[in-house]
Amino acid sequence: MTMINVSGDFNVSPQISVEDIPALKAAGITLVICNRPDAEVPPSHQAEAIREAAIAEGMSFAYLPVTPQGATMETVTELSQLLGAPHGPVLAYCRSGTRSTTLWALAEAGRRDTDEIITQANEAGYDLGGMRPTIEALAAQRR
Repeated sequence: MTMINVSGDFNVSPQISVEDIPALKAAGITLVICNRPDAEVPPSHQAEAIREAAIAEGMSFAYLPVTPQGATMETVTELSQLLGAPHGPVLAYCRSGTRSTTLWALAEAGRRDTDEIITQANEAGYDLGGMRPTIEALAAQRR
């Protein structure tokens, strides 16, 4: 498992397994967010299996699936609320980390400057430059 820091306490990774949960706990992760739809993975890697392992380790878990077609506003709002609540370090995962980073960027629109969002994603290895108009439009709606 590769954990990539995007910003502060927000980290992303490609698909994780139940076996990764103890290492995440040891790394201080307190909230695991699954952004990968269950239909993309075998039962051993579906959200419920990961949820059970995370909860057994005393961690919180959220299932906010993002399809390859993109995030819904409901999912963006849910992540925004999760990130606004007090917690420790977060790990969001999907197939490669791209959907999780994209969802984070949309959730942060209006909270952070668009340039900062795009720069932080880029420094983490995710090019969200093409999302600038979407991030800016969402930020304008939230003002």
